Amino acid sequence: MTEIDAKTPMEKLTIGGNIYNAGNAREFKTGDWRSMKPVWIEEKCKQCGLCFPVCPDNAIPVNGDKKRMDYNYDYCKGCGVCAKVCPFAAIEMKQE
Repeated sequence: MTEIDAKTPMEKLTIGGNIYNAGNAREFKTGDWRSMKPVWIEEKCKQCGLCFPVCPDNAIPVNGDKKRMDYNYDYCKGCGVCAKVCPFAAIEMKQE
């Protein structure tokens, strides 16, 4: 990856949104794009496992006991899919 700063010429920049290397999503923390933030209410959570497979950014970590943990907000973009699939209202979307 090239270091980019205010003096980088246009010819050295890559086109936005293109993926040039497989498996490099962890290099780009995109959570600051978020305007809505999912808030996990652990007391309501039944650990049903419906939320983490639908997260498009893999921002819901799962521990060794296969239990979901709190969000990795560095990568969560706040799409709200997890909140929609939660049958126990254990995820609330809040304005960021």
